[in-house]
Amino acid sequence: MAYWLIKSEPEAFSWNEQVRNDIEPWTGVRNYQARNNLAAMKTDDLAFFYHSVSEKQIVGVVRVVKEAYPDPTADDPRWVCVDVKAIGAFTTPVTLAQIKADPALEEMALLRQSRLSVAPVTEQEFRHLTKIGGWVRA
Repeated sequence: MAYWLIKSEPEAFSWNEQVRNDIEPWTGVRNYQARNNLAAMKTDDLAFFYHSVSEKQIVGVVRVVKEAYPDPTADDPRWVCVDVKAIGAFTTPVTLAQIKADPALEEMALLRQSRLSVAPVTEQEFRHLTKIGGWVRA
């Protein structure tokens, strides 16, 4: 299993919408490195759902339920998306400021490549952040 972080502006698509929709295609990624990360995702991988721009915080966890396929919002079939399912909200969202201040997270891809909308997360980072956020795997 691998771990990821996917970003969405809450004004465009929020955690609450993800929960309401249950399973949602993660479309609209138009960065090559982010696309390659989507293409690397496997069924049952877990990803943090991160509200970017206005909130800058991890708010929940999703599971990949369908591996990469051509993004229906793109004209070029090289752009891909995956389907994700909401599996649980953080009891306490973890802010970017908290992540930046935590020495255990100083190498996190979110900090090293802050503009990347789909980024890998190590297992240690995943465990650490879910503990801080109060998320327990069901």
